[in-house]
Amino acid sequence: MSPKSSSDESDDDLGWLSTPGAAERLGITARTLYRFIDEGQLPAYKFGRVIRLKKDDVDAYIESCRVEPGSMAHLYPETAGSGD
Repeated sequence: MSPKSSSDESDDDLGWLSTPGAAERLGITARTLYRFIDEGQLPAYKFGRVIRLKKDDVDAYIESCRVEPGSMAHLYPETAGSGD
């Protein structure tokens, strides 16, 4: 059995995501993804004209955006009569 040649390996096998794949994984538009990359919020790599992101970096970014319980009370008003 011969080892895989580099042409047989997909981006996902190597742990890389294309920009459309990363944007889909994050649930954002490509434009927002490029802004995150440009602002330094998300690391990316440019190979020639192609931009790729490491799947582990995208997953780490997702985890860093996790909402902590009790941190969103400012987003909803208290109901009338709850203080009585």
